Amino acid sequence: MLNKEQVRKLPLWVQAVYACSRALGVFSAGLIVLAVGVVCQMVFVRAVLHESSIWQTEFATFSILAATFLGAPYILLTRGHIGVDILPMMVAGTRRRALYFLGSAVSLVFCGLFFYASLPWWYETFNSGHTTSSMWRARLWIPHLSVPVGLGLLCLQYLAELWLVLTRREEPYGLTPGVHL
Repeated sequence: MLNKEQVRKLPLWVQAVYACSRALGVFSAGLIVLAVGVVCQMVFVRAVLHESSIWQTEFATFSILAATFLGAPYILLTRGHIGVDILPMMVAGTRRRALYFLGSAVSLVFCGLFFYASLPWWYETFNSGHTTSSMWRARLWIPHLSVPVGLGLLCLQYLAELWLVLTRREEPYGLTPGVHL
């Protein structure tokens, strides 16, 4: 992982992707905290006050959905995802780089296709004014927007990571050169 000085030496587009990934990571963490608070409030309203909840379940669900998609680029940036690195540890040099590029390309294509498919889905909810069927009647385009935004930035984060390895500013998988089992 690059330190702050190394990040400042990167091209502006990579710095912008890193900054957006970090900002959405913080926003996603805030959404999770907010969802927990809303669930606690819902439990209090239902168990103590014996009143029904109207918006809390949907709000918590949409918050977790948004946190998942908007937080994904930050997870990639910090290498916080689950990875099985036994194969990359067993190979070194050009084979490790080839394995990295193959895996990242497959991931990028998957995220790109998912991003492409999410755009008309979001646009339809935006254009039609779809709302939830509950009394709250939340406008669905708002939580649905997190899917294309998160996936779009995830694709950009993958491109930045690929560029760093391609230009040899970072090693594949963040491993030290020459280290293998």
